[in-house]
Amino acid sequence: MSMSGEWAKSLILPKMRLVRQRFQVPPAVDVAAEVDREWGQLAGRLNLKAGGRLAVAVGSRGIANLPQVVKAVVANLREAGQEPFVTPAMGSHGGAVAEGQVEVLAHRGVTEAAVGAPVRATMEVVPLGRTENGVPIFVDRLAHEADGIVLINRVKPHTNFIGPTESGLMKMMAIGLGNQIGAEHYHRLALVEDLYTIIMSAARELLKRCRVLFGVGLVENQEDQTVAVKMALADEIETMETELMKRARALIPTLPLDEMDLLIVDEMGKDISGEGIDPNVVGRDVCAYGAQREWPKIARIFVRDLTENTQGSAVGIGQADFTLQRLVDKIDFQATAINCLTACCPEAGRVPLTFPHDREALAAALMSLRPYALQDLRLVHIKNTLELKTLLVSVGCLFDLTARPGVEVEPEDRELIFDGRGDLISPFQ
Repeated sequence: MSMSGEWAKSLILPKMRLVRQRFQVPPAVDVAAEVDREWGQLAGRLNLKAGGRLAVAVGSRGIANLPQVVKAVVANLREAGQEPFVTPAMGSHGGAVAEGQVEVLAHRGVTEAAVGAPVRATMEVVPLGRTENGVPIFVDRLAHEADGIVLINRVKPHTNFIGPTESGLMKMMAIGLGNQIGAEHYHRLALVEDLYTIIMSAARELLKRCRVLFGVGLVENQEDQTVAVKMALADEIETMETELMKRARALIPTLPLDEMDLLIVDEMGKDISGEGIDPNVVGRDVCAYGAQREWPKIARIFVRDLTENTQGSAVGIGQADFTLQRLVDKIDFQATAINCLTACCPEAGRVPLTFPHDREALAAALMSLRPYALQDLRLVHIKNTLELKTLLVSVGCLFDLTARPGVEVEPEDRELIFDGRGDLISPFQ
């Protein structure tokens, strides 16, 4: 869509201020040392057969230090006389094909050369019956055929539901190792039943019926650094994850404002959030079964680009109201469609109004807002929903920032600067 009229060329924007949020950031840990320490406390409680073929299940998110964690786990298993292999536990990601999932892991740095174990993948599953409340359960065939399963995943708030456990080892057990069949089935059920209940009932039953040895839970701070590594036996995973979830929830970065007229997001992607733009940050969830969050309230969202690491997946683009042609040109529509349909959330793949340049998109966005004056317009500009230590806010936001602890506002006014084509020159590059 082209908006080249005078109304777009004469766009007037408010003065901006640079804001820094001072989070209480726990220090990063040495992940290899933490894996070794946890293994030292756990190994004596495992009943391992010599030469056991163990499936090490690994997800697809942008997890910090993932290759190092997997390598350390593999090394300890080999020292214990086991023969581990890595298998993807990522539902439908990678285009819902085995080769694509191996490529996704390789893109995350998880290869045989890097972690010391072969990477094997299949989309085949083994049906294992139903839970007591009638939920069918499935598990990856390679994991089922192995002598034991090890789960490795980050624990963090989920984008679609809220509970004592959200995105972590329990969800990986149910949806990640359920491959596309399991992931699609559970998300379809979520249209008529509570997603948390579905996932937990399936995960609990799978932990009983599968040869899960232990899980490795990871927690990251606001700077995307690993701050906790914990291991637990199969029957202790839920308890461990519940405790890690409390810490992870306290560390999630947030915006310092409750109400905004327009949020400009430089980039989105699955390495930022499972929905590209984290609903926990922006308060939106377009999925019909998604959690309803009261705050923040954002009238319009304008997203400008995809991250390189999202590999063309634009799941979550439906949360935005406006975007740019350059983002649309990068979308892998097949991969995006597979993810959206598997999640039973086609809304997440809806492409918003698209413009060739930022100036035109911003002019259109401002036309869709409440009546405002420049001095009270609440405009916020961020890099993405993961990196929120530094942001730009319009002067209309300043009053509500005065009482916010840990927020520093630079005294000098700034302008949003455009290049010769009418594209924003972001301060976050």
